Amino acid sequence: MCPMKPQLLIGALHSGSGKTTFTMGILRALQRQGLQVQPFKCGPDYIDTRFHALAAGRESVNLDTWLASERHVRDLYARYGADAQVCVVEGVMGLFDGYDRMAGSSAAIARLLDIPVVLVVGARSMAYTVAAQLHGMKTFLPGLRLAGVVFNQVSSENHFRFLAQACEDAGLRCFGWLPKVPDLEIPSRHLGLTLAAGQEMERWIDRAADLVTRCLDLPALLEAVCVAAAEAPAEASAAPGTLRIAVARDAAFNFTYRENLSRLSQLGQVRYFSPLAGDPLPEADLVYLPGGYPELFAAELSSRRETMQQLRDYAESGGRILAECGGMIYLSKAIEGVEGGPYPLCGILPFSATMDGARLHLGYRRFVDAAGREWRGHEFHYSAVTAPDALPSVAQQYDARGGAVATPLYRYKNVIAGYTHLYWGETGILNLWD
Repeated sequence: MCPMKPQLLIGALHSGSGKTTFTMGILRALQRQGLQVQPFKCGPDYIDTRFHALAAGRESVNLDTWLASERHVRDLYARYGADAQVCVVEGVMGLFDGYDRMAGSSAAIARLLDIPVVLVVGARSMAYTVAAQLHGMKTFLPGLRLAGVVFNQVSSENHFRFLAQACEDAGLRCFGWLPKVPDLEIPSRHLGLTLAAGQEMERWIDRAADLVTRCLDLPALLEAVCVAAAEAPAEASAAPGTLRIAVARDAAFNFTYRENLSRLSQLGQVRYFSPLAGDPLPEADLVYLPGGYPELFAAELSSRRETMQQLRDYAESGGRILAECGGMIYLSKAIEGVEGGPYPLCGILPFSATMDGARLHLGYRRFVDAAGREWRGHEFHYSAVTAPDALPSVAQQYDARGGAVATPLYRYKNVIAGYTHLYWGETGILNLWD
């Protein structure tokens, strides 16, 4: 029989309810108690996972049934949570919001993993009417374990009494409430984790943990979500690979999926280097330049000429490079539309990137390569390419519903680059160069 331990998915009625505040607070509060807490994130977000790691002291793992199969998601959850005492999954958007109706939603993930949901309800300007909403959340999806509710943005104890009565009449348990705190604002999630930004985030996490500890009945919550743990899948005993893999990792390049890096480590030795610090490029059979914030560090990156020259030499000699979003920008001629710019960059790709007229490009992406293999990923950026036709796209990409999108995928020699953050945690990555 599988052991029992606390496991929960933190959901909400809608975005902006306080999921992130509560998630960071409970991760840090449990860590303070000396518990090993494994964080997870529903969906493709590669920013929240980094802050989960700060709060819990363990790397967070994405659970996404569009990027990967349901079996893979179940295996990830069981494997990474096997040695943890508590597993905490932060949901995405509203509880039932998926890429196609409920598909891929937080509720779908909770039901797939068979773990309880704790609902965070933003209660600003709400009172007894919340009973009807809670009743709907409780009954909408048969088989969903809705363990109880935490109210957020509560104005007073009197306000909470109305909410608690509503919760009781809806047949749900209330684990407590978080008050309105004017200065408890989430620091910008779109800043690199420089020392100053990291310190600001630490202060915010500690403040959230103080509130969770003081205002919630944490023992009751943990008891209510204590369920049988999934059995971890058997580990494959394949011999380690012999490839040399260089991965850029610093404040400018940090949008990665935990399982992608795990798959790289199975191929051989992974060595990390910092283009921002001007680290020399390690000897490599494959270089991975993930996304991040090159636009915030354009001057520093542009000044590290030796690292850029080493990348140029590597690319021109046929070295394999995968450059995603910010990594692609780094390989371009220059970045424009930033203070003091334009800033010259590697110049491997025959176009520049610009922040002028910046607008959000967001969504799931998929394409089929020349060998008929399907690849999936996620696009999230504000920049644009100044001359998108300077290098023809080698693939037509589509969104989650099958609609064609203009997102290009570039290839120059053995450099593959684009705005899409690919997920290869289930499939591996080397076939991309076939």
